[in-house]
Amino acid sequence: MGRIYDATWGRLFAALYDRGLKSTEEAGLGQMRADLLAGAEGRVIEIGAGTGVNIDLYPDAVQDLVLVEPDPHMAKRLRERLAGSPRAATIAEAPAERLPLESASFDTAVATLVLCTVPDPVAAVAELARVLAPGGRLLFIEHVRSGDPALARWQDRLEKPWRFLGDGCHCNRDTLATLAASRFELGEVERDRIPKAPAIVRPLVRGIARLEN
Repeated sequence: MGRIYDATWGRLFAALYDRGLKSTEEAGLGQMRADLLAGAEGRVIEIGAGTGVNIDLYPDAVQDLVLVEPDPHMAKRLRERLAGSPRAATIAEAPAERLPLESASFDTAVATLVLCTVPDPVAAVAELARVLAPGGRLLFIEHVRSGDPALARWQDRLEKPWRFLGDGCHCNRDTLATLAASRFELGEVERDRIPKAPAIVRPLVRGIARLEN
């Protein structure tokens, strides 16, 4: 029964995702995405592409785009959005931890609000490092564990119920530490807040990490 309920919730979550984030996107998250993706170029891979919110934000400097999404309900909506977009892209239904792509074959990687959800973020970041060419860049926007101890405690307390409501989202992940411990070299990282979001998922980091040669 639990698996059936989870599958049903996953389908509903995908159906409601864009509507649920609409006010947040309009209040500033959409502009954050646009500003970040303006720096994408060459051959680009985006993990956790979801319903395709980023598709029309990619600039002309992107020569080839691969959108990776493991959830079948999200992937269905991703295909529908892509069909109505002038942007050409390839969709790969695969987990971020096991990308069915050649090593050193991309110039830019993109992760927006996804590393909170993947089951193994360390493996996912390692896979991004594998498929990027030397000197390639990872553009990221992620909500993270708060630097405020009081809020961080609430993130820990509410992590389990939020993980169900958020279809696998871990509200207390220290994603910045995961990136810092990887093969990526962090550049300037900006700390911000997701507008019109619950407090436990409001702390945000955005920036660029470069793969060391």
